[in-house]
Amino acid sequence: MRIAIGGFMHETNTFAPSKATYEMFDRADSWPALVEGDGMAEATAGVNIAIAGFVEAADDLDFELAPLLWCNAGPSAHVTDDAFERISNRIAALARDAGPIDAVYLDLHGAMVTENFEDGEGELLARVRAAIGPDIPLIASLDLHANVTEAMVRHADALVGFRTYPHVDMAETGARTAHLLKRILAEGKPAKAMRRTDFLVSINWQCTLVDPAKAVYGELAALESADPSLSLSFLQGFPPADIAECGPSVIAYGRDQAAADNAADALMAAIKSRQDQFDGDYLDPEAATASAMQLAAANPGKPIVIADTQDNPGGGGDGDTTGMLRALVAAKADAVLGLMIDADAAAAAHKAGIGSAIELSLGGRSWHEDTPFPIRATVEQLGDGQFTCTGGFYKGSNMQLGEMALIRIADTPTRVVIASKKVQAADQEMFRHLGVEPADERILVLKSSVHFRADFEPIAADVLVARAPGPVIADPADLPYTRLRPGVRLGPKGPVYGGGGPSRP
Repeated sequence: MRIAIGGFMHETNTFAPSKATYEMFDRADSWPALVEGDGMAEATAGVNIAIAGFVEAADDLDFELAPLLWCNAGPSAHVTDDAFERISNRIAALARDAGPIDAVYLDLHGAMVTENFEDGEGELLARVRAAIGPDIPLIASLDLHANVTEAMVRHADALVGFRTYPHVDMAETGARTAHLLKRILAEGKPAKAMRRTDFLVSINWQCTLVDPAKAVYGELAALESADPSLSLSFLQGFPPADIAECGPSVIAYGRDQAAADNAADALMAAIKSRQDQFDGDYLDPEAATASAMQLAAANPGKPIVIADTQDNPGGGGDGDTTGMLRALVAAKADAVLGLMIDADAAAAAHKAGIGSAIELSLGGRSWHEDTPFPIRATVEQLGDGQFTCTGGFYKGSNMQLGEMALIRIADTPTRVVIASKKVQAADQEMFRHLGVEPADERILVLKSSVHFRADFEPIAADVLVARAPGPVIADPADLPYTRLRPGVRLGPKGPVYGGGGPSRP
């Protein structure tokens, strides 16, 4: 069987400060650069992404691969029309001109919003479907945070979602998708069913390491074990996307319509029975700092981790807000914060050199509620930003983050890891690159929401979630929606959106 493969990955936070241009997809940073044709397998090999898992599984399934185009840009605001049209039209054209093919596989996120299309993946799948015709199977893998739309389900013959958050199973999902495609090619296209919840879930409480999500994915696995013909996905949605079809969903594929419907209903019942548990509390920066210092004193052998969740580059933030840093400095906390994304500050540190005293206006430029933080600091270490990640989420990724620096704020033990290109702090190698061993620190403040847990939770005495000002709004009830469908609750116990803005009790 000859399978055309490609991908177009973007998670869109429509409330974020900066958009995704073509150049962001074309360059390498935390993921490989845009790649077309035969170099795709080599560029993505060994990286924890779905297309790498699909390619690896293809050898065992006797698939001949016809590479199209694969690219990814870090989460941000809307994908520009220029980027979307250039990339999506190229993928569709390559699929049309690929010669005889038996199927198409695409590595997608599922939460792409462009300047012109609320449903980026639905539009892309429609264009690929038009290029290959109605009969050739079209299948895609999706991120667990996908906002699945009716158009995506209609145009694809199967959609397969990640099952872990932190996403340690991205490559595994690509392999599962390949095996499902093998079955479709042998048995024909499956029946499909989709269900959608009537509430949104904050990304902080979608973590699959703990209940309720852990239990729901256990139920999913049990349903598939009872009927191996089923393929089930629970996509928990990406709330900072102001689109009509935002929110969690269930997709089921089965041997017939009754099997698909019954499985979708059973999985949705498992979710609804636990819906009130998809919620939790946050700390303000000062409270998080004070609690971390107390916990660090009581647990001298392991670090306390604080998630600076509302400036998470993995959710669309630019990684440069200063709320947590100001709280740490005010408390003279023995802490390391990372990664602060500030190319100018990194360049200034490199120009000054190790051991030099410098004055900086650090961060605070991307978020309208923030301002740069004037500091005096000492440059402790410098790096070129090139290293390979080893943690469960970014494993195998060859980071290219530009100039990096470790600085210590004057008159405090507080240190900051600075990088030039944005990426969430989800791998210990980001700190080791500058001589910081995370397990030896008292307090680690990470600009991440959940992915950091894959690599940092095993070394942590405790984890706190801080809600410092930033663009990755943690609580859906705080988001100024205008396009969300009316009747959706802004959280499992939140107010109901009535159109035109959130309606509170």
